Amino acid sequence: MSKFKKILITSLFLLVAIPLFVFGYAYFKLNSIHEETDYQSKIEEVKGITNILLTGTDARPGETSCRTDSMIILTIDNTNKSIKLTSLARDTYVQLPGRAPGKLNAAYFWGQEPMLFETIENEFGIGIDKIIQVDFNSLMSIVDTLGGVEVNVPENNINEINKYAKESYKFYNSTSKGDFQPITHAGTQTLNGYQALSFARVRKVDSAIARDNRQKEVLMAIADKAKSLPITKYPSLLDSLLPYVKTNIPSSDLLKYGLTALNILNSGNSIKSAEFPIMDDIHVKGGIYKNAGWVWLYDKNSTVVLKDFIYNNIDMKDNDYLKDCSNIQLNY
Repeated sequence: MSKFKKILITSLFLLVAIPLFVFGYAYFKLNSIHEETDYQSKIEEVKGITNILLTGTDARPGETSCRTDSMIILTIDNTNKSIKLTSLARDTYVQLPGRAPGKLNAAYFWGQEPMLFETIENEFGIGIDKIIQVDFNSLMSIVDTLGGVEVNVPENNINEINKYAKESYKFYNSTSKGDFQPITHAGTQTLNGYQALSFARVRKVDSAIARDNRQKEVLMAIADKAKSLPITKYPSLLDSLLPYVKTNIPSSDLLKYGLTALNILNSGNSIKSAEFPIMDDIHVKGGIYKNAGWVWLYDKNSTVVLKDFIYNNIDMKDNDYLKDCSNIQLNY
């Protein structure tokens, strides 16, 4: 056999074998994080739209009960070739099924995934029964495996980030985390795992909404890094990610959604982001209410803006509902 033919056959083998190996490895590993959830969405599916709830819990090592510190609806819109991240404010005042009204982040504490799904469907009209949940260690490990993520650190956040970073560094169980490194300056820079987690947790210097935006900034930075990751790096990424993740999505579906999202991003489409409730001081009111503590009371009719963004690809700022303030009905 000629040298040219040997090189050609070897190249073809690698082109086929490496993706097959990665696919098989991913399928095997993803099976280990699958957990069934006894919940079926009551809202009819919309063709081309897949909604997955991304949650980050506030559980520390050894804790068994926790709240959802962050809740983001990931929408894979294959109809409009769009990826959307919609933050749901944790302090949103909602009716908890079978319980007194309270904060949205308490739904998971009282009823795990089923109550959280049901609350989101009842309150906002978004059909959802798929979840991917991570804890603090997961986010740090993902960021470090990707070689860090690039974000813009505001000057007034530095001290708070470093305060959280010391705590995050302490319970980060990575053997390769090295010596503690504080953030020393503001501006666009690459953060490691415990720095990125701390960046996403800060809220005292500005607001919970600003924190939600930082969480989305970290997620989008992760997506930017991941989409350019060589296929040979996928196994190490999965190894670092999966010990801290749980999902009710079957392995085959996870791979399918991942490939669809990757194709959308690689075609040049950027990730769209939004926030609900709508934080304009018109369709929302923040303050201490009854026994719920500090909450966001929101305009029940403004859910049409959320649904149009997710299902009809209409940017929130362009929604006709926001042009007329005569139908505002705060939920109290």
